[in-house]
Amino acid sequence: MPGPESTPESAPPAGFWLHQAALTWRAQLDLRLRPLGLTPTQFLLLSAADRLERRGGPATQQEVAEQAGADRMMTSKVLRLLEKRGLLSRTAHESDARSMRIALSVDGRVLAERAAAIAREFDDAFFGDGAELLGKELQAVAGIRGR
Repeated sequence: MPGPESTPESAPPAGFWLHQAALTWRAQLDLRLRPLGLTPTQFLLLSAADRLERRGGPATQQEVAEQAGADRMMTSKVLRLLEKRGLLSRTAHESDARSMRIALSVDGRVLAERAAAIAREFDDAFFGDGAELLGKELQAVAGIRGR
C-alpha cells in the first residue's frame, strides 16, 4: 500500500512550501527596497560587503559572494552596477591582480544601513515571534552552521 505522500490528495511536501514562502518573502522585500533603488540581490550583496568590511576591512569580491551565498559571476555583475552608482569601489587586490577588493563608499554604507533597517522590520513582521527559531532551523536545513 502506498504511503500518504504518494496519493493525489496529499498535501504538497515541505520543500514546496519553503519555495512558496521564499518567493513571497522576496517579492515583498522587493516592494520595500524599491524606493531605495535596490533589488533584493543588490541589497544582499551590499549588506554582505558592509558586514565583511566592518569585521576586517575591505573584502574580496569572492568573500562577498560567499558571505551572500551568491554565484561569483552574478556577484561580479551586480557589484559592477553598484560601483557605477557610486555605492562602492572595486580595486585590484594588492597581492593578486585577479582578485578585487570591495570598499563601500559613504553613500553605500548609508544605503546599506537604511536597507538593513527596512529588511529587519519586514522580517519581524513577515516571520513574527518565531523568527529566531525559524532562522536556526533554516540554517540547519541549508547546512550553514555558524555563518
